[in-house]
Amino acid sequence: MNRPTRTLRKPISNTKEKLTFYVTMIVSTTLCLCMLAMVGAFLLGLWAKEVENGLIFALIGPAFQTIVGGMIGFLSGVKLMQGDDKSKSCKD
Repeated sequence: MNRPTRTLRKPISNTKEKLTFYVTMIVSTTLCLCMLAMVGAFLLGLWAKEVENGLIFALIGPAFQTIVGGMIGFLSGVKLMQGDDKSKSCKD
């Protein structure tokens, strides 16, 4: 069989691009871990006999929305600023 050859990615040469990539990956990983922990807390709260379901959602819901909103805002800000060049000069 003829397998298609896979083209390699260009190495990231710019320090700013490397930093942006690593920060984006760390933020994405943190978001995934937070979401897994919160979903786990939701599931444990749903089946716990001692806790009312309404209380679990009232306590964890705002934190869930805050973390998701903050992380999405951060990631979109990084994406929007990715092509921004600080060396542009202003005309006086």
